[in-house]
Amino acid sequence: MKKQDMNKQDMNEHQLPEELQQQLQQPTPAADAKVKARHIAAAMAAFNAQQAQIITESSENPASENLTTDAAQNNLQKKSNIFQGFFQRLRPTRDINHHGSDSMNNSSFANRNSDSRPIWQKPALISAIAASSLAVVAGLTFTQHFMIRSNEQQLAEAIETQAARTNVPLNVINEPKLAKEKIHGEPAADMAIMQEPVEEVVLSAPQPAVAMPAPVSDSFAGQEAELSKSIHAGLAAAPALKREANVDISAQPPQEFRDRFEDFKENAVTAVGANPVSTFSIDVDTASYSFARRMLNAGQLPAKDSVRTEEMINYFDYAYPTPRDKKTPFATHVSVMDSPWKKGNQLIHIGIQGYQLPASEIPQSNLVFLLDVSGSMDEPSKLPLVKQSMSLLLDSLKPDDTIAIAVYAGAAGTVLEPTKAKEKTKILAALNNLQAGGSTAGAEGIALAYQLAEANFNAKGVNRIILATDGDFNVGQTSDDALQDLIERKRDKGIYLSVLGFGQGNYQDAMMQTLAQNGNGTAAYIDTLSEAQKVLVNEATSTLFPIAKDVKIQVEFNPATVAEYRLIGYETRALNREDFNNDKVDAGEIGAGHRVTAIYEITPANAEHKLLEPSRYQNQKAADSKSNELAFLRLRYKLPSESQSKLIETPITNQLLEAKPDYQQEVNFSVAVAGFAQLLRGSNYVGDYNYDKVIELAQANKGKDEFGYRTEFIQLVRKAKIAQP
Repeated sequence: MKKQDMNKQDMNEHQLPEELQQQLQQPTPAADAKVKARHIAAAMAAFNAQQAQIITESSENPASENLTTDAAQNNLQKKSNIFQGFFQRLRPTRDINHHGSDSMNNSSFANRNSDSRPIWQKPALISAIAASSLAVVAGLTFTQHFMIRSNEQQLAEAIETQAARTNVPLNVINEPKLAKEKIHGEPAADMAIMQEPVEEVVLSAPQPAVAMPAPVSDSFAGQEAELSKSIHAGLAAAPALKREANVDISAQPPQEFRDRFEDFKENAVTAVGANPVSTFSIDVDTASYSFARRMLNAGQLPAKDSVRTEEMINYFDYAYPTPRDKKTPFATHVSVMDSPWKKGNQLIHIGIQGYQLPASEIPQSNLVFLLDVSGSMDEPSKLPLVKQSMSLLLDSLKPDDTIAIAVYAGAAGTVLEPTKAKEKTKILAALNNLQAGGSTAGAEGIALAYQLAEANFNAKGVNRIILATDGDFNVGQTSDDALQDLIERKRDKGIYLSVLGFGQGNYQDAMMQTLAQNGNGTAAYIDTLSEAQKVLVNEATSTLFPIAKDVKIQVEFNPATVAEYRLIGYETRALNREDFNNDKVDAGEIGAGHRVTAIYEITPANAEHKLLEPSRYQNQKAADSKSNELAFLRLRYKLPSESQSKLIETPITNQLLEAKPDYQQEVNFSVAVAGFAQLLRGSNYVGDYNYDKVIELAQANKGKDEFGYRTEFIQLVRKAKIAQP
């Protein structure tokens, strides 16, 4: 029996090497790179979490720092011993039991011939096989480590780039997207693995970052579960990855191309038989023109909603006849001419000229400069231009006028208490020390400005806040309605608000229009220092000193002579018919020397081509004595110190078509501007009218053009022909 066992053993000894030889000849299976990457990333996350925890505990308890160091040294020593033993086992030597004396070795193995030993008892061969396997695994691990390290380097480069761009701590711009939910505080228990590539995640430094590859097949579901637990532990221990509630998002660079304008539709053609009355509030703002100029000078067409036709027209100074005295603060002038863009139609041109106050009648001013110094104003075309503009305004004030300066960024503050304008050096020093930075607490700044105006209120003078901003209110009371309510209450107390817009990229025109319209003020856009000179020096009296408020226009058309009409512009100033006689309804303000122009396009009743079909059942009749009237103009206004309106009425007759006024050149130029504005908006009612015809009409009626504004207009029309949409 013993002999048979020995034979069997010898046979197994001969068979085993052949089986092992076959296994050795088979190619070594390649390790799954994705699985290794996931496990390595999980290990990195756990390591980073542990390091963050150790650093946190050390900072909180300095006494524990030595204990932590000793523990780390002990762990390092233990790991060193383990690795030493492991590598000793892999040494290509015959002494496989190197610890202890030779007497502890197995005598049977010591006396055997190495050639007759089983394969598992041949240390040299075992060591070679183990070393080869270790080399393969090490090579795969090194390669995979290189892949993950590449992602880590990309993340580090992204952090360094963002840190170089700003001088403040970086915030979470794009949160890591998860398969089930985003990270907002503590991660959910069933949080899935990150899906987005690491280059799309920008975190604040120094934050532990985990870049995970896409999920693998279902065969690795168990490994994914273990990996998910590791990720949860790492994320929970990394508070820097959580979005803090008090993160200052305004520290980020200002976002670009966020200009906001009120969306409105062009006035449509209206049948006189259906609605013979048109009512609107006047508008003396000019912001739309100067913004369009900036865009055209940059080679781009302005956005359609940024083009308000009435503001384009009213930008220019027209030589309408002036009123005789301030008892009737303005004079109305009406003319009729053929339409240049539709044959058979006519234009009713309404010009209003305000009374110009002589220097002896200009009242004292109580002004508050409310200046936006938020981070979004840190551009050459914003805060630096604001300082220069306010300096120019000082030159147009009287020595006894008072100036106060309030600013707002993350919070509001008073830079200069009410100071006489004659102390120009003190005022300029306060202006020049201003710097931009922080968020935009605009509502808080407006409240502070009203407090300063009320503290120095001048019952016999003009009390006005001049807000200089890009209109970007992103902190505090930001809704248009809430600000409107605040401004209306202060307006009723005699404190007005005017707005000067600056810059581009986050220019909030809609907000500025709301503030100016409800504050009985004007809205202008300052794109150059010459524009600041125009608004704050050349037109200072009209900007600062009102001669009439709540000015409304109503035109009733005669159905016997007019079939259709269309008001060109004033879309955002439309009023209901009943608002005209309601003195509680707010409307526009006219300053000293201001001009207002409104243009209607009408289709005569006898015209061959009409846009609207006549009503089948409407009976249009008019008295014979009024058959020569095209329309009837009514104008309501209040004097600045009064609450009851006054009425001016003027008939518009068809004889005006033949009677050319002395200021016909002014009428023609304003019509050229109206045509240009409609082309910029892509109007449906200008037919084949084009930029060349605008240039021809404007060039023929340019006039003296003392300041060159009309010449500049003609150049803008030429630029519009080649501008990019």
